[in-house]
Amino acid sequence: MTTPAMLRRRYQADAVTTATPSRLVVMLYDRLVKDLYAAHTAIGSADIPGAHNALLHAQEIVAELTGSLDVERWEEARSLASLYEYLSHTLVRANLAKSQSYVMDCLEVVEPLRDAFATAALTPEAEPLEGVS
Repeated sequence: MTTPAMLRRRYQADAVTTATPSRLVVMLYDRLVKDLYAAHTAIGSADIPGAHNALLHAQEIVAELTGSLDVERWEEARSLASLYEYLSHTLVRANLAKSQSYVMDCLEVVEPLRDAFATAALTPEAEPLEGVS
């Protein structure tokens, strides 16, 4: 018997495997924003395990974004790598201190990046996304 949860997981898996490189980056940013808001909420309600898990997942996404940069193909990749390094360090600090302030610092960086990548992904010449593999 196929349950709604099974169908949702299959749909999500299909969405990832059929997405273009630029769409994958936007999907990672979308999930990063979701994790940051989840961590912010969890910290505010003293849900320490929830905050910890959301912040760890956010760190994994930042590591994936960092690993997808090609500094040889895209001159701006080094600047973006520096931002990702800042995010990584700030996420660790947020998790250690369970600080909403650090989470908000990350959101202030991530949301404009997410919007920029989403806009770039909509342009016809966006494939392949330059410097991101």
